[in-house]
Amino acid sequence: MKSLFHRWRPAPQPLGPLELLVMESLWQHGECNVRDVADRLQRPLAYTTVMTTLDRLFKKGLLNRRKDQRAFFYAPRFSRAEWEQQRAGDFVAGFLDAPVPARELLISCLVEAVGSHDEALLDDLEKKIRDRRKELARGKR
Repeated sequence: MKSLFHRWRPAPQPLGPLELLVMESLWQHGECNVRDVADRLQRPLAYTTVMTTLDRLFKKGLLNRRKDQRAFFYAPRFSRAEWEQQRAGDFVAGFLDAPVPARELLISCLVEAVGSHDEALLDDLEKKIRDRRKELARGKR
């Protein structure tokens, strides 16, 4: 399986609270225009604030945009799961690009956190490591 971490670039930038709220609305409801998004948010915001936020998310590469008559319609470019996987991958890749002590710290913390959260998840991690080693070994042949 090819890594999803590098499938699209640039890497998603961190989202602010309002951007995340807007993305949540779009993930839940699908394609919407500015008015639809503004009406669905749990707090009253100016139309122009929502419009600017959607435009910013579009420029960050998180939304697709199409024009229908005079209105823009926005839709998530990635599912929430894909976005979260991209963020997690970028986070891990950042540690792996760091000096060796930081890499070792990442692995140590990951194993400790997974083990104290759910022992079965630790077994899953071990299986994923074995499967990945097999994939890598097949690729070297």
